[in-house]
Amino acid sequence: AAVPQVVVAGPLAYGICQTGCNGLAVACYAAAGFTFGVALPAAPPVLIACNVGLGGCMAACAVVALTPTP
Repeated sequence: AAVPQVVVAGPLAYGICQTGCNGLAVACYAAAGFTFGVALPAAPPVLIACNVGLGGCMAACAVVALTPTP
């Protein structure tokens, strides 16, 4: 009989998660009228909020990478 094993999704899940986070950041920047990835001399508060959101999302991805997947 086959015994289900728990695996860690690791790099694949992490990469998918990061892609989703970056997509949200691009949408946040676009909604504010800016282009994600373009350096500005000073970041307006709305872009700082986008970056804080991106950081939180990326932190959640680290948890996804380490979570066992049945």
